[in-house]
Amino acid sequence: MKTAVTELLAIKYPIVQGGMMWVGRAELASAVSNAGGLGTLTALTQPTPDALRVEVERCRGMTDQPFAVNLTVLPTASPPPYAEYVQAIIDSGVKIVETAGNAKEYFDRFKAAGIRIIHKCTSVRHAQSAERNGVDIVSIDGFECAGHPGDDDIGGLVLIPAAVSALKIPVIASGGIADGRGLAAALALGAQGVNMGTRFMTTQEAPIHRNIKEALINGSERDTVLIFRTLKNTGRVFRNAISEEVVSIERRPGGCTFEDVRPLVTGARGRGTLESGNVNDGLVWGSQAIGLMNDIPTCAALLERMVKECREQLDRARAYM
Repeated sequence: MKTAVTELLAIKYPIVQGGMMWVGRAELASAVSNAGGLGTLTALTQPTPDALRVEVERCRGMTDQPFAVNLTVLPTASPPPYAEYVQAIIDSGVKIVETAGNAKEYFDRFKAAGIRIIHKCTSVRHAQSAERNGVDIVSIDGFECAGHPGDDDIGGLVLIPAAVSALKIPVIASGGIADGRGLAAALALGAQGVNMGTRFMTTQEAPIHRNIKEALINGSERDTVLIFRTLKNTGRVFRNAISEEVVSIERRPGGCTFEDVRPLVTGARGRGTLESGNVNDGLVWGSQAIGLMNDIPTCAALLERMVKECREQLDRARAYM
């Protein structure tokens, strides 16, 4: 299945595993790459740049196929040493990065090192800015996605073709995609590939507790909630006791501040939930695509099935002509 994305990234199928905090580790990234997609390590899951170097080598020991490293740059009161993580990526010989947030200042360093840049955006205007700044591929993230969909609330059916029409570089469709029908739709809308996060969380190789995987696949498309809306930092997460409490606090008369919800949403608490399997102990990030999932396959089985379904759906559409 050749597209501009498979050619640029030297992969078999135009299917990318997006970066996911605490989930994007060598076990999952290598399994996706071995299955023909592009696996992705999440840099900030590793506590230090040196730990990231070790994780890259661990992944390299599990696959001889291309894989990426995700680096999400966000404004925080106590930012991690982003520049040192960038250097660790370069020193490790990684050839593909997935960036998100305000990563522009590192693009020149990545490009000088011969690294392909996939930049994740939630709007056409930000995608155009990323193109001007020299990225190779834009991953456009629709409102259905897990994580932070931005505040424009534009679904993929509109956002994907809008981005394709506005850009000259290849577009990867992200958000709400979980099967071959989604891949076929993305290609029909002009994208050159897809990015999936939540669907890869529910594979056998994902390094999280099985209880979390089962909770996700047993959920419907209505079992996510939007948090941080009142804080202008919208996030989509799985509906559980913690996310419901956050929403309740945000709805209090007079609103709330981040400090009001901080104890509920800490990264450490979320990591603990993924590891313990107690679904109601912390935030679990998930997309509306959970309504399309009903099993926990291997990455290899998932990708082969997706490609088969995609071809069947495209052939079915051609039959109407």
